Amino acid sequence: MGSLDRPTFADEASKHIYEFVERHGTVKRHVLLDSVPVSADGFQTHLEQLKADGYLEEDGGTIRLGLEFGAVETYETDAVSVTIRPARQADFDGLVETIRDVTSEETYVVAETIAEQLLYENTVTRHNTVKSRMFFVATSDGDVVGWTHLELPQVEQVQDVAQQTVGVREDYQGYGIGSELLRRGIEWAEANGYRKVYNSVPVVNDRALEFLTDHGWDTEAIRRDHYTIDGDHVDEVMMAYEI
Repeated sequence: MGSLDRPTFADEASKHIYEFVERHGTVKRHVLLDSVPVSADGFQTHLEQLKADGYLEEDGGTIRLGLEFGAVETYETDAVSVTIRPARQADFDGLVETIRDVTSEETYVVAETIAEQLLYENTVTRHNTVKSRMFFVATSDGDVVGWTHLELPQVEQVQDVAQQTVGVREDYQGYGIGSELLRRGIEWAEANGYRKVYNSVPVVNDRALEFLTDHGWDTEAIRRDHYTIDGDHVDEVMMAYEI
């Protein structure tokens, strides 16, 4: 599956198999087999078709979504070497920790919400008929140090508009990693037919507002007193980038 088109299935068994994997992120083959009310031969047939169609992939008996988000890139400075790549389920703990590291230093309510969604659902990537979500991560020495996230609505009227967030751990800020992550997300959105990405930032987060403005984002609207932060009502700045 090269893009996030709404998944369609030839039969209920295939739909059940896909949805079970989608909900759990990764699943062992024997666990998945036990969840499906079909014979072992029937399960194998449905699974192979889902893999052939690009919906699922298998590695050593572990089955995951077969979404293709793009290549692995290496970004290097004099101080750090960073790999930017599509996130995997194995990145779950590092991704949550990185988002929490960023939101402990900056007021970034949308990112805090995403971290809570990850913890509630216990899976990185979502792609179903209701919601889709994907991440790219920046890693250094195998550790997640930054992310960009795209929330991809399935409702037809807004299917070409995506919400994007981005953040980098404080110790890795100042090396251009955030710019590379932002670019990677926008390039993916453009390649997959999106016309706009947007983000919402509390007005007190000066660093985030300056970062987005410097990268060509525009303020579309301000929602007055939208947040309550430390007992004070705070405006939300709604920003967007036209692709």
